[in-house]
Amino acid sequence: MAIDIRADEVSSILKQKLAQYEAKNDVDEMGTVLSVGDGIARIHGLSKVMAGELIEFANGLNGIVLNLEEDHVGVAIFGDDSDINQGDVVRRTTRIASVPVGEALIGRVVDPIGNPLDDAGPIATTERRNIEVKAPGIIVRQNVHQPMQTGIKVIDALTPIGRGQRELIIGDRKTGKTSLAIDAIINQRGGDVKCFYVAIGQKKSTVVEVFETLRKHGAMAYTTIVCSSASDPAPLQYIAPYAGVTMAEFYRDNGGHALIVYDDLTKHAQAYRQLSLLLRRPPGREAFPGDVFYLHSRLLERAAKLGKAQGSGSLTALPIVETQASDVSAYIPTNVISITDGQIFLDSSMFVSGQRPAINPGISVSRVGGDAQIKAMKQTAGSLRLELAQYRELEAFAQFAADLDPATRQQLERGRRLMELIKQGVHATLSVVKQVAIIYAGTHGYLDELPASQVRAYEHQFNEALDSRYAGFVKLFEKTPAMTDEVKQELERILKDFKSVYTPPTAAA
Repeated sequence: MAIDIRADEVSSILKQKLAQYEAKNDVDEMGTVLSVGDGIARIHGLSKVMAGELIEFANGLNGIVLNLEEDHVGVAIFGDDSDINQGDVVRRTTRIASVPVGEALIGRVVDPIGNPLDDAGPIATTERRNIEVKAPGIIVRQNVHQPMQTGIKVIDALTPIGRGQRELIIGDRKTGKTSLAIDAIINQRGGDVKCFYVAIGQKKSTVVEVFETLRKHGAMAYTTIVCSSASDPAPLQYIAPYAGVTMAEFYRDNGGHALIVYDDLTKHAQAYRQLSLLLRRPPGREAFPGDVFYLHSRLLERAAKLGKAQGSGSLTALPIVETQASDVSAYIPTNVISITDGQIFLDSSMFVSGQRPAINPGISVSRVGGDAQIKAMKQTAGSLRLELAQYRELEAFAQFAADLDPATRQQLERGRRLMELIKQGVHATLSVVKQVAIIYAGTHGYLDELPASQVRAYEHQFNEALDSRYAGFVKLFEKTPAMTDEVKQELERILKDFKSVYTPPTAAA
């Protein structure tokens, strides 16, 4: 059977198909490794690459572009560079460094790229955010006015922290800086604050201890740990706090509240210094690069209390900085002090003498002050600050005085009891009603007849009584968290009543 083929039909079909044809070519911009070493690679050929963009090496490792030179780019490698060789081909990803965000991260331990480190399976979230974003502007913020209770008497009374504040924890090594931050996280149990602990350059064993402490106190139910340990490359330590704050911003931007701890920014600055020197950027004071201030300011400015139009969310930051020999005038400490809204200074001499937490109330300050306290605490803590200041002044004077008048002696004795009063055990956080009650007792003379050595025992028994015998006062206080005449009269009544039931500890105890 003959087939009749018409040339004009064939040509029209071909023309139609050619008109509909789209050329789909996958074009990747490729580059070549010029040199590699110490976690830094220099790459030729990526003429259109962006600063902060991720690039992919032949072995699957990623790196972040930090230097844009005339004939090459400087890349910090996220991992071991031993498998990367000169001449290897690299590829642009056209993606800026980002991390996963969302509820799926709660209770997890992740690395700075967002990969899980806790063997609890993959992180089931689809949303990702760039780790480098602009901090909220002035117009979208509102003043810090809601308290962020830490459960630590000396902080909540004398250097209060508010939601959206940045309060620096500073001191020598082994003075209890991390313990304070962990206590602040533990105290958020049962509240509406999501917590993030960013470990920068810490030993893995230290991070495991933090994880176990948080898990033991039920805090991992609302906490995420971002870990870049001491054995991780400097690029991972460099991006760790930016990854953590990006995860925390998810809650702030959705009308929630978050608390983030950076432990610590001294090691972060040292990792950045290492990167900068390897990238051949010019060094400045203490060999840090000139933009080390911007390194931390652009990070800490992302902590904010947003206005009502933005959902009234907040992100509170507790950066930690380690000093050498209590020198707060060194480069990194002065930088971070000038960025933050106050500092909690831990004194090594007070720590050695047994004053725990070793917070120096004279140097420590909160630039938010009473705005971040409930009314009852503001009314009670004012006299505590004044009496402690007078005690410090009199204590120095009394060392050289042979004879003291009765009024001075009484003031010194009360000061000693107040110094005992602000002592607190590790991970033994207190509710605000217990803090206000015991501070009121100390500043209004209810502890004056008590030996200073018994103050801690008195407080322990009094707190137990508030949970049982005086539960009615706790309900009254929670209904009216201010020192009204009714609250004050009830508090004085139970303090007088407790005097009859208090049992001093025996010598053996």
